Amino acid sequence: MRRAGILLPITSLPSPWGIGTMGDAARNFIEFLSRSGQSFWQILPICPTGFGNSPYQSFSSYAGNPYLIDLDDLCRDGLLCPEDYQTLNWGDTPDKVDYGLLYRQRFFVLRKAVGQLKKQWPQKLEAFCQTQGMWINDYALFMTLKEQYGGISWYQWPDMLRCRDEKALDTALEEFSEEIEFWKGVQYLFYTQWNQMKEYAAQHNISIIGDLPIYVAGDSADVWAHPEQFQLDENLHPVEVAGCPPDGFSKDGQLWGNPLFHWEKMKKEGYRWWIERIAFQLKIYDILRIDHFRGFDEYYAIPSKEATAKNGRWRPGPGIDFFQAVEKALGHPAIIAEDLGFLTASVRKLLEDTGFPGMKVLQFAFDTRDTGSGYLPHCYTRHCVAYTGTHDNDTILGWIKTAPEDCVARAKKYLRLTQEEGYHWGMMRSIWASVADLAIVQMQDLLGLGSEGRMNTPSTLGENWTWRCRTDAFDPKLADQLRYEMELYERLPEKR
Repeated sequence: MRRAGILLPITSLPSPWGIGTMGDAARNFIEFLSRSGQSFWQILPICPTGFGNSPYQSFSSYAGNPYLIDLDDLCRDGLLCPEDYQTLNWGDTPDKVDYGLLYRQRFFVLRKAVGQLKKQWPQKLEAFCQTQGMWINDYALFMTLKEQYGGISWYQWPDMLRCRDEKALDTALEEFSEEIEFWKGVQYLFYTQWNQMKEYAAQHNISIIGDLPIYVAGDSADVWAHPEQFQLDENLHPVEVAGCPPDGFSKDGQLWGNPLFHWEKMKKEGYRWWIERIAFQLKIYDILRIDHFRGFDEYYAIPSKEATAKNGRWRPGPGIDFFQAVEKALGHPAIIAEDLGFLTASVRKLLEDTGFPGMKVLQFAFDTRDTGSGYLPHCYTRHCVAYTGTHDNDTILGWIKTAPEDCVARAKKYLRLTQEEGYHWGMMRSIWASVADLAIVQMQDLLGLGSEGRMNTPSTLGENWTWRCRTDAFDPKLADQLRYEMELYERLPEKR
């Protein structure tokens, strides 16, 4: 079935309260998707952001981002009063997220909401915590201790807590019980609103594509609670860390810094840690995109003390054995494999053996350093997901302006791009017209934005993850124009 969707992070939705949330703006966007003939809303990870405000460096694989909780909906539910949040300063740049301001303001408001939650619906909160017992207790204690120690990494906590001494943990649970309850309450609020938003999407025939980073942050409840699942030394520090080797795009490679998995131990345990992680994500999303798929075939390991990724080496990953274990436990999960980058024959074989659709990014097709990776539309097969670009790419118009002239000239010639139609419309049209079962475009490209709309520039800090839509973004005329294209290229959803 030919279908289409839009990539838009929840944080990028418009709202008066500093960041996109799961309230009115999310519902408005779902209605826009429905009117425009889309079938999918693809988002970025919804977990709490960590270092650099990146959703790929989170304090937890399971927790939801507190910033995404909608304050107006909390007010409608009687958990806030208008004066609790409407009189506060949420920033003067509606098209950018100010994470520092959010950190100072948001939790002050959420504490009031959780206080009311505990008074009004204590049984609901308790029931939620029981169903989420696999992760929420460790997460709530982790966040409480992180706050008590000024936000420093758990690697720097006192040894008894760092090493999870049972008596020290029991003491902390008793001493900080009220704060622990706060963090649990925040997660109740998040998942209550998430479930409501997802149900609204389902009512409008919109499926949600989520995103699962392959690695977890070192400074996370995941690593602190389960250090045996990672390649750590006797002091619980990573022996080697994750990244990518130098290539034509980065002379030093990319040093991500995440701890690496202890795949041998995981295999002996039937990959239980991973299966629980994927199962949880599949309950949240309709389809799951797994980031950095090639890391399951081979992963790049960099000595932890290195300043760049130059001196890493490739090590074998779990391969098809891992995915067979996942299939045995979970059936045939709806997964998209992020198979971008330099792909070896063994990675291609692994993708084929799993049966997952891979990704095709149109911008990559015109790079003169491309060596036949199959990103040109005439090379697509049906069983793939086509993108003009992802959150790590510039927007189409930004790419047209900043890419090497020969790359842009190649794209214009191959795609017959014209300024009259709009270069962005020409590139989007090319993936809609392709044989790919699913075609995804970024909202920034539909809006015709330049580099000011870029979401992330890999290996940089400062301006990433901040872009937001303006309040007039979900224009009915734009929706109707998009629906016309969906009808033309036979990507409209089936009527239910």
